[in-house]
Amino acid sequence: MKIDPRNIPPEGLQVVGTRPASFFGLPPDDPVQAISQFAYDLLIIRDDEDLVVTGTLSATFQLECGRCTESFPYKVELTHYATELPIENESPVDLTEPLREDILLALPNHPRCENGNVEPRECPAEGRFDAVTDDASEEQHEEPDRNVWGALDQLQNLKRT
Repeated sequence: MKIDPRNIPPEGLQVVGTRPASFFGLPPDDPVQAISQFAYDLLIIRDDEDLVVTGTLSATFQLECGRCTESFPYKVELTHYATELPIENESPVDLTEPLREDILLALPNHPRCENGNVEPRECPAEGRFDAVTDDASEEQHEEPDRNVWGALDQLQNLKRT
């Protein structure tokens, strides 16, 4: 997706379109997969030696829940997208990498299916990993009173000998 800075009118250049899901170049074994086209509506303005790009980006991905490991759809929509790219030697500026990177960086680091924004649902693993709350079980699972600083002091003493 290259933009020639010499062809940008003073009021800016409006660029609207889509790219196939393969635009993101994700390996087939990656737990994150694009499942929709990448859509963009951008205004590109030349500011001396830079291109200022603003607009909207969106794409839908299939993510893997960090709790139950089931897949779920998640839509990334950057409605107030903005970036600035340098113009080098009046050469065309390739927007592909910055756009791809910014969409992928907007994905959640630790996806959970209950946070999906396409098909809301409860995580099937909800509650499976919660702490036991009845009194008898609580006594069995209490943490022993540990002297953490004492343990560190012992390590320091071992180091000296």
